[in-house]
Amino acid sequence: MKPKLVEGRDGVFDVEVGGDVVFSKAEAGRFPEEEEILRLVRERR
Repeated sequence: MKPKLVEGRDGVFDVEVGGDVVFSKAEAGRFPEEEEILRLVRERR
């Protein structure tokens, strides 16, 4: 499964893997930490 960046409005975005959201800037209320996205993607594979 390939990660997918889903752009929203006003700088909001989600990162999806296989249709599942692994990070949501709107829900987290922040940008992801360094290496966080890679770790989250690897955990979903």
